[in-house]
Amino acid sequence: MASNYALRLCEDALPADARHALPPLNRVIYSRRGGVGVAGAADHARVAEDQAWHGAGACQLTAERGGATLWRWELIRDAVAAGDTRAGATRVLLEHAIDLDPSAEYLMRADRVDFAPGGVALPHRHRGGGIRCLVSGTLDVTVGDAPARRITPGGAWFESGREPVLAVASKDDATSFIRVAILPREIRGRTSIMYVNPSDAERGRPRTYTVYVDEPIALG
Repeated sequence: MASNYALRLCEDALPADARHALPPLNRVIYSRRGGVGVAGAADHARVAEDQAWHGAGACQLTAERGGATLWRWELIRDAVAAGDTRAGATRVLLEHAIDLDPSAEYLMRADRVDFAPGGVALPHRHRGGGIRCLVSGTLDVTVGDAPARRITPGGAWFESGREPVLAVASKDDATSFIRVAILPREIRGRTSIMYVNPSDAERGRPRTYTVYVDEPIALG
């Protein structure tokens, strides 16, 4: 039975030494620029540029000396405020409903996908839904029967995992995006991709993956 969950991506622009308190939620924080400290009830972590962190408890973010720009994915239920940085600015880049079974077991995965110039991800599906956000280059994304959409840096899109997706990267520039997905826990450490044509797994132009987070979560 699906429930009323949503995945939301926010961008936090924090000036130097700014602090931002966050309520308990399953979340991933990726540093797009600069570094940030994350202080929880029992531990403290540092998220450097192009690194990511996962947690579920209440925490406080503190931007480092040069400030930071963060992408923050949160799994929410019902209406949950996106937060107010007070000393900075928060923008909701995308929020989308996601079908989850409260009785099932899930994990939250964050990774980076890098395409070589002209890279192609042939039609495929995934084992769960998630939000992607482009870091560099351009990507023409076709989801299901919808028209192709050109994504540029900072652009975000949702994939449910059910519709086939075709992604074609810039012919001239390296292209990369960060994605956070909610996936069945039994595939921890394994790929979530399923090609429409299984032979396509051996085709296509090169792309590489960097996994930052692959952690079990509890639905609360």
